[in-house]
Amino acid sequence: MTEIEILVNQTLDAYEWVNKLFAEIPLNKWEIIPDVIESNVNWQVGHLIVSHYFHSVMVIKGHQMDILQTIPMREYSDLFTTSAPMLAIGKISSETLLANLKMMQQKSIEILRSVSISELNSPLEPTPTPHPIAKTKFEAIDWNIKHTMYHCGQIGILSRVVEKRFDFGLRVAE
Repeated sequence: MTEIEILVNQTLDAYEWVNKLFAEIPLNKWEIIPDVIESNVNWQVGHLIVSHYFHSVMVIKGHQMDILQTIPMREYSDLFTTSAPMLAIGKISSETLLANLKMMQQKSIEILRSVSISELNSPLEPTPTPHPIAKTKFEAIDWNIKHTMYHCGQIGILSRVVEKRFDFGLRVAE
Protein backbone atom coordinates (compact mmCIF):
# COMPACT_ATOMS: atom_id res chain seq x y z
CA MET A 1 0.00 0.00 0.00
CA THR A 2 1.36 3.43 -0.95
CA GLU A 3 1.45 6.47 1.33
CA ILE A 4 -1.40 7.98 -0.68
CA GLU A 5 -3.52 4.85 -0.24
CA ILE A 6 -2.85 4.89 3.51
CA LEU A 7 -3.80 8.56 3.79
CA VAL A 8 -6.96 8.03 1.71
CA ASN A 9 -7.96 5.00 3.82
CA GLN A 10 -7.34 6.87 7.07
CA THR A 11 -9.33 9.85 5.78
CA LEU A 12 -12.19 7.58 4.74
CA ASP A 13 -12.14 5.98 8.21
CA ALA A 14 -12.22 9.39 9.94
CA TYR A 15 -15.12 10.52 7.72
CA GLU A 16 -16.97 7.26 8.39
CA TRP A 17 -16.63 7.75 12.15
CA VAL A 18 -17.85 11.33 12.08
CA ASN A 19 -20.79 10.36 9.84
CA LYS A 20 -21.75 7.48 12.18
CA LEU A 21 -21.77 9.88 15.12
CA PHE A 22 -23.91 12.43 13.27
CA ALA A 23 -26.36 9.72 12.14
CA GLU A 24 -27.16 8.85 15.77
CA ILE A 25 -28.32 12.36 16.67
CA PRO A 26 -31.80 13.38 15.43
CA LEU A 27 -31.69 16.45 13.19
CA ASN A 28 -34.16 18.26 15.46
CA LYS A 29 -31.47 18.25 18.19
CA TRP A 30 -28.63 19.61 16.07
CA GLU A 31 -29.02 23.23 17.24
CA ILE A 32 -29.11 22.46 20.97
CA ILE A 33 -26.19 24.06 22.81
CA PRO A 34 -25.83 22.21 26.12
CA ASP A 35 -24.56 24.09 29.17
CA VAL A 36 -21.61 21.72 29.51
CA ILE A 37 -20.14 22.39 26.05
CA GLU A 38 -20.27 25.60 24.05
CA SER A 39 -21.06 23.93 20.75
CA ASN A 40 -23.79 22.16 18.85
CA VAL A 41 -23.98 19.59 16.08
CA ASN A 42 -24.73 22.16 13.35
CA TRP A 43 -21.61 24.11 14.31
CA GLN A 44 -19.53 20.91 14.32
CA VAL A 45 -20.79 19.95 10.84
CA GLY A 46 -20.19 23.45 9.47
CA HIS A 47 -16.74 23.54 11.03
CA LEU A 48 -15.81 20.20 9.45
CA ILE A 49 -16.99 21.43 6.03
CA VAL A 50 -14.67 24.43 6.32
CA SER A 51 -11.77 22.43 7.74
CA HIS A 52 -12.02 19.60 5.19
CA TYR A 53 -11.95 22.22 2.43
CA PHE A 54 -8.96 24.02 3.89
CA HIS A 55 -6.84 21.04 5.03
CA SER A 56 -7.52 18.51 2.28
CA VAL A 57 -8.60 20.52 -0.76
CA MET A 58 -7.47 24.16 -0.90
CA VAL A 59 -3.91 23.77 0.42
CA ILE A 60 -3.49 20.59 -1.64
CA LYS A 61 -4.83 21.62 -5.08
CA GLY A 62 -6.02 25.22 -4.66
CA HIS A 63 -9.56 26.58 -4.76
CA GLN A 64 -12.12 24.33 -6.42
CA MET A 65 -14.74 26.28 -8.34
CA ASP A 66 -17.30 23.46 -8.27
CA ILE A 67 -17.30 23.63 -4.47
CA LEU A 68 -17.24 27.43 -4.30
CA GLN A 69 -20.23 27.62 -6.66
CA THR A 70 -22.21 25.17 -4.52
CA ILE A 71 -21.22 25.86 -0.90
CA PRO A 72 -20.98 29.43 0.43
CA MET A 73 -17.52 28.86 1.93
CA ARG A 74 -16.98 32.49 2.98
CA GLU A 75 -20.24 32.49 4.95
CA TYR A 76 -19.44 29.06 6.40
CA SER A 77 -15.98 30.21 7.41
CA ASP A 78 -17.46 33.23 9.18
CA LEU A 79 -20.09 31.13 11.00
CA PHE A 80 -18.13 27.97 11.75
CA THR A 81 -14.52 28.90 12.42
CA THR A 82 -14.17 31.37 15.27
CA SER A 83 -17.77 32.55 15.76
CA ALA A 84 -19.79 31.34 18.70
CA PRO A 85 -22.16 28.48 17.82
CA MET A 86 -25.15 30.50 19.03
CA LEU A 87 -24.55 33.01 16.20
CA ALA A 88 -25.15 30.27 13.61
CA ILE A 89 -28.51 29.10 15.02
CA GLY A 90 -31.21 29.31 12.38
CA LYS A 91 -28.82 30.40 9.62
CA ILE A 92 -28.39 27.12 7.71
CA SER A 93 -30.58 24.03 8.02
CA SER A 94 -29.15 20.83 9.42
CA GLU A 95 -30.18 19.01 6.23
CA THR A 96 -28.25 21.48 4.07
CA LEU A 97 -25.18 21.23 6.28
CA LEU A 98 -25.26 17.43 6.20
CA ALA A 99 -25.60 17.36 2.40
CA ASN A 100 -22.73 19.85 2.07
CA LEU A 101 -20.55 17.81 4.42
CA LYS A 102 -21.07 14.68 2.29
CA MET A 103 -20.24 16.68 -0.86
CA MET A 104 -17.10 18.10 0.77
CA GLN A 105 -15.99 14.66 1.93
CA GLN A 106 -16.39 13.29 -1.60
CA LYS A 107 -14.40 16.19 -3.05
CA SER A 108 -11.73 15.75 -0.40
CA ILE A 109 -11.31 12.06 -1.25
CA GLU A 110 -11.27 12.86 -4.98
CA ILE A 111 -8.49 15.42 -4.40
CA LEU A 112 -6.49 13.06 -2.16
CA ARG A 113 -6.68 10.27 -4.74
CA SER A 114 -5.26 12.67 -7.34
CA VAL A 115 -2.15 13.50 -5.32
CA SER A 116 1.05 11.84 -6.45
CA ILE A 117 3.56 10.43 -3.98
CA SER A 118 6.10 13.01 -5.17
CA GLU A 119 3.68 15.83 -4.23
CA LEU A 120 3.38 14.76 -0.58
CA ASN A 121 6.53 16.57 0.52
CA SER A 122 5.73 19.63 -1.60
CA PRO A 123 4.87 22.94 0.04
CA LEU A 124 1.21 23.79 0.45
CA GLU A 125 -0.66 25.78 -2.16
CA PRO A 126 -0.50 29.45 -1.16
CA THR A 127 -3.47 30.76 0.86
CA PRO A 128 -4.24 34.11 2.48
CA THR A 129 -4.38 32.37 5.87
CA PRO A 130 -1.30 30.34 6.76
CA HIS A 131 -1.90 26.74 7.74
CA PRO A 132 -1.74 26.46 11.53
CA ILE A 133 0.12 23.12 11.55
CA ALA A 134 1.39 22.02 8.16
CA LYS A 135 4.18 23.08 5.85
CA THR A 136 3.82 20.18 3.38
CA LYS A 137 0.86 18.52 1.70
CA PHE A 138 1.48 15.33 3.66
CA GLU A 139 1.29 17.26 6.94
CA ALA A 140 -1.97 18.97 5.90
CA ILE A 141 -3.63 15.68 4.92
CA ASP A 142 -2.40 14.05 8.12
CA TRP A 143 -3.73 16.99 10.16
CA ASN A 144 -7.15 16.72 8.44
CA ILE A 145 -7.41 13.13 9.72
CA LYS A 146 -6.35 14.05 13.27
CA HIS A 147 -8.57 17.15 13.35
CA THR A 148 -11.60 15.15 12.19
CA MET A 149 -11.05 12.55 14.90
CA TYR A 150 -10.62 15.32 17.49
CA HIS A 151 -14.08 16.58 16.53
CA CYS A 152 -15.44 13.03 16.81
CA GLY A 153 -14.74 13.35 20.52
CA GLN A 154 -16.67 16.61 20.74
CA ILE A 155 -19.54 15.15 18.73
CA GLY A 156 -19.58 12.08 20.99
CA ILE A 157 -19.96 14.33 24.02
CA LEU A 158 -22.72 16.32 22.32
CA SER A 159 -24.51 13.10 21.41
CA ARG A 160 -24.33 11.86 24.97
CA VAL A 161 -25.79 15.12 26.33
CA VAL A 162 -28.55 15.83 23.78
CA GLU A 163 -29.58 12.27 22.85
CA LYS A 164 -27.73 9.20 24.09
CA ARG A 165 -24.30 7.67 24.49
CA PHE A 166 -22.91 6.43 21.20
CA ASP A 167 -22.83 2.65 21.09
CA PHE A 168 -19.45 1.66 19.70
CA GLY A 169 -20.50 -1.97 19.67
CA LEU A 170 -18.56 -2.71 22.84
CA ARG A 171 -19.90 -5.67 24.78
CA VAL A 172 -19.04 -5.96 28.44
CA ALA A 173 -18.13 -9.47 29.57
CA GLU A 174 -20.49 -10.83 32.19
